[in-house]
Amino acid sequence: MQTVVKKWFRDKDSGFLANGTGKDIIVYKADLLNCQFLKVGVTVEFECHVDKRGLIAKKVKLLAQNKSNSRHNQANKPFRPGVMT
Repeated sequence: MQTVVKKWFRDKDSGFLANGTGKDIIVYKADLLNCQFLKVGVTVEFECHVDKRGLIAKKVKLLAQNKSNSRHNQANKPFRPGVMT
C-alpha cells in the first residue's frame, strides 16, 4: 500500500499515516526500513496489519519524492525529502 504521512511525533518515535476516510494507520520507528523518522506529507509504501490497537503499518519504506514545478520551489535549493537516514 502507499499513502502519505499525516503526523509524526519524534519524541514518541511514532506517527500516523493517512487512510482516506477511515481511521489513521499507526506507524512506529521500529517498522521504518530506510529512514529514522518521517516528515508530514511524504509518501511511504508499507504493509498494513490489524491488531488490538487498530491498523498498524509494517515494513515502511520512504518513496522517492517528485519535485514539483510549482512556483513555491526554489531552483537553487537542493531537494530534501524530509527524512534523515
